[in-house]
Amino acid sequence: MNIPFLDLGGINARDREALIAAFTRVLDSGWYVLGREVEAFEAEYAAYCGTRHCIGVGNGLEALVLVLRAWLELGALKPGDEVIVPANTYIATILAITENGLTPVLVEPDKTFNLDAALIESYLSGRTRAILPVHLYGQTVNMTAINAVARKHGLKVLEDSAQAQGARHAGICAGALGDASGHSFFPSKNFGALGDAGAVTTNDSALADTLRALRNYGSHKKYENLYKGVNSRLDELQAALLRVKLTRLDADNQRRRDIAARYLNEIRHPQITLPVTGEGNEPVWHVFVVRSPARDALQRHLAGAGIGTLIHYPLPPHHQQAYGEWRERYYPLTEAIHREVLSIPVSPVMREAEVDAVIAACNAWPGQ
Repeated sequence: MNIPFLDLGGINARDREALIAAFTRVLDSGWYVLGREVEAFEAEYAAYCGTRHCIGVGNGLEALVLVLRAWLELGALKPGDEVIVPANTYIATILAITENGLTPVLVEPDKTFNLDAALIESYLSGRTRAILPVHLYGQTVNMTAINAVARKHGLKVLEDSAQAQGARHAGICAGALGDASGHSFFPSKNFGALGDAGAVTTNDSALADTLRALRNYGSHKKYENLYKGVNSRLDELQAALLRVKLTRLDADNQRRRDIAARYLNEIRHPQITLPVTGEGNEPVWHVFVVRSPARDALQRHLAGAGIGTLIHYPLPPHHQQAYGEWRERYYPLTEAIHREVLSIPVSPVMREAEVDAVIAACNAWPGQ
């Protein structure tokens, strides 16, 4: 049996006719940028997340970049201000901070792999102005604790919800848990486009108004530019395709939960540590990440059984060449995670026989 890590072809084939119809609708409209499809998608996704506003942008990185940029324009931040961010995030989160001339302050995760809210206050300084929690692997951060710290110290909270579409904390959807949230619709996400796409959700009308200008060359009205903006617009085609796929998101997330429940109940191996869910969280299992001190041997064993795996992520940000100035920093838990993590298949189109095979292969691993 050959089990791919993620079968994007199979996922999208289920909606082939509806996707082709959406493409045809856009093609025949003759309008391809910032039109009715984007407006409709923004309204539908804002309603899904439970926010007043959704602003479609080019991709998930630009969603984060533009929120921070908007806060700079609105005076909530100034260059050089510090932003608390998890040390074990994907590098895009940190790129958004440094792109705006802000200073990332890296904080270790807790047992859920997410930012440890209990550590944040020890990293605050007179220059701290925001917290950027990442809902990593499809599980929300402890946003009750994060927001309590933010309120106490007057900090902005920007969620990175790129991996957590539909995840909830205390009954509230990712994307509605902070002052604003950046979303990625990269094809491999739980809610993926057929190319790059992203969005920001927020309840802040002034922020939303600024973002709509910033994404469009800094302009609300053609040839009149309020800001030194950029071109980061969700296009009509991707918006139309996402509208089709939004109707299936909750069912797909439930299928991922069902698979994850089997893994949690049935994988039993002394050298495989299973993920932990935080209190009040309803994960959507963007990826199912196990840990093992013999990770590479486990990956080879699973490959030999025909099971695809990935490592999210092999190098932490402070070991990347892009941030070479951080090479001497030491984040022991982050470094251990990056040495030990392995993502095993979890997909809405996995068959039960494939889930059985993954569980059996993990339990049959001789270990090292």
